[in-house]
Amino acid sequence: MFETRHFQTLIALAEAGSQAGAARRLHLTQSALSHQLKGIEERCGGEFFVRKSRPLRWTPVGERAVALAYDVVRAIDAARRDIDRVLEGRSGELRIAVECHSCFDWLMPSMDLFREGWPDVEMDLVSGFHPDPIALLEENRADLVIVSQRRQRRGVEFHPLFDYQQPALLANDHPLLRKRHLTATDFRGEVLITYPIPDDRMDLMRQVLGPAGVDPPRRTAMLTVAILQLVASRKGISTLPGWAVQPYLDRGYISCRPITARGMSCRLYAAVGRSASATAYMREFVRVMREVSLRDLQGVELAV
Repeated sequence: MFETRHFQTLIALAEAGSQAGAARRLHLTQSALSHQLKGIEERCGGEFFVRKSRPLRWTPVGERAVALAYDVVRAIDAARRDIDRVLEGRSGELRIAVECHSCFDWLMPSMDLFREGWPDVEMDLVSGFHPDPIALLEENRADLVIVSQRRQRRGVEFHPLFDYQQPALLANDHPLLRKRHLTATDFRGEVLITYPIPDDRMDLMRQVLGPAGVDPPRRTAMLTVAILQLVASRKGISTLPGWAVQPYLDRGYISCRPITARGMSCRLYAAVGRSASATAYMREFVRVMREVSLRDLQGVELAV
């Protein structure tokens, strides 16, 4: 029924208070404006204002049409501003998934700091365990995924975040604590407590146990705290990022030892869809994660 130009005409008429003033504002002749108004009224089925009234007096139909005109024009202007922000990379959606799905407290300070500078970016955490986290990007269920392994996938970019040590975790009375560090053979006969993930996603299996041909029996748990409780109860041993379990080590809930004499060094990456990585806010969030993690997490180093 209405076109955008019709709404602009009604607003000009309301703000000018006369047909002559509205015609000047719209750069139209009075006859052209009258013709346009007549056409709008015919489409609507009623007159908008009382002719020859001074000041201009709207009919109930006209008052409703003018109110609609203002609402629509405001909505269009707001949509244009939103589109401009999206195109400039200043607004959008940032859905974040973490491979270690129950270990995301470390990410909260980065999200809080980023939100202060980018309030128009809507942030959310994708919850739950995901057997293939990168698939979340491909299925458009996440915009950024934190992973521990870089695998070439079409349309996905990997941005290094930080390096860290991943120690072996043991009960406080475990005999292996007599050693200065653990080797692959120390895991023989021990129950390895892990998240329910395949071996190729485990740094311990990729870096240490797999090459040595060691394949210990497993017990899995979905939550980090559940793994630590099992370790403390002498149900097995585990390995998790040092920065993730440091509060439990500080309280003496469990103990740890390095894996190999040099320690087992690991790295976290931010996996991002190639198109999303071009946005200004995505680049900034990756930068903020690096900066805040290096500042706040114990024992992490810059990934180069």
